Parts: sequence; C-alpha cells; structure tokens
Amino acid sequence: MAVVQVERKPLTFAERTYIPQILSGLKTTFKHLVSPNVTLQYPEERPEIPKGYRGVPTLVKDPNGREKCVSCQLCEFVCPPKAIRITPGEIPPGEVNRHVEKAPQAFDIDMLRCIYCGFCQEVCPEEAIWLQEVYSMTGYTREEMVNNKDKLYALGGTLPDKHFKWDKKKDAEEHGNAH
Repeated sequence: MAVVQVERKPLTFAERTYIPQILSGLKTTFKHLVSPNVTLQYPEERPEIPKGYRGVPTLVKDPNGREKCVSCQLCEFVCPPKAIRITPGEIPPGEVNRHVEKAPQAFDIDMLRCIYCGFCQEVCPEEAIWLQEVYSMTGYTREEMVNNKDKLYALGGTLPDKHFKWDKKKDAEEHGNAH
C-alpha cells in the first residue's frame, strides 16, 4: 500500500490567531441583533403554508356525499412505511353506490408511521385520498394517532369532483336498462 503525502501550505498569521473566523461570527451575531424578530406566537400565529405542501392524508367524498374510495388498496400497497391498512367490504344492496364493486369496511392510517410522501394521493384512481394543509396532529396515546375511516372523512370533507364519473356510470346503467 502506497502512502501519498500531501503538502499543506503554511497558515498565515491571521489564520493562526483565528481573527477572521471570530470577526465572521461577530458579524452574524450583530446582523441578528438588528434584524426584525422572526418568532411566531404559535398557535395564535401560524406560518404561511407553501404551495404544494403535503400535510395529513384524508379521505374525501364526492359533491353528492358518497364515498369515493373503492377499496382498490393501491394506496396501501404503495405506502413505503406501510402506514395504511384497508379492509375491503361489500356494498349492501339498495345503496346509492351499488354499481361500485367494493367500499372500505375499515380504513386506517397510522400517523406515527406516515412520512407524508404523497404516494397515496398520486396512485389513487378515484381521487379519494388527499393530503390536506393540516400539519399539527397531536395525541396522548398511539391509538389517538391512528386515523380511522370516520376521522379521515371528518378531516377530508367534500372536494369538488371534476369528473362525476359515478354519475355517468349511474346514468349509463339507467339508460341501458331502459332500452
């Protein structure tokens, strides 16, 4: 094994006394002494949320109040930390969404495991899962940090649906049966 020696240039007098480094630190200190205060009085004052912020994942309903999730489980499969757990269930006869194959019987997201990557929103074919601008999730126990289906819908609410594809399917079924 060869040993390579690297020549170092000698330090100047100023470098040996650390005067440039001390002056640089004092410059930073004085700059912060005269600059305006940047402290926010949280939670009364909240920081501005940047565009494209990925917050808490939630479930949303369509404008008619129907569940958009069809239990395809793509979000569960794509979740890197495996924070999402879905139990698919059948839709009871006579329901408004009967033309959809499945609906989630249980849908849980463990917020202690969630890394807010946004893969679940990207992969959802029904646009049923959205990352909201909520960033302060707290709880005293681990169980409080697992968002179940009801809590996810309460956090998500209803988003405008640009596609109305369930309405089109329903209309097509009605017209198909009429002919």
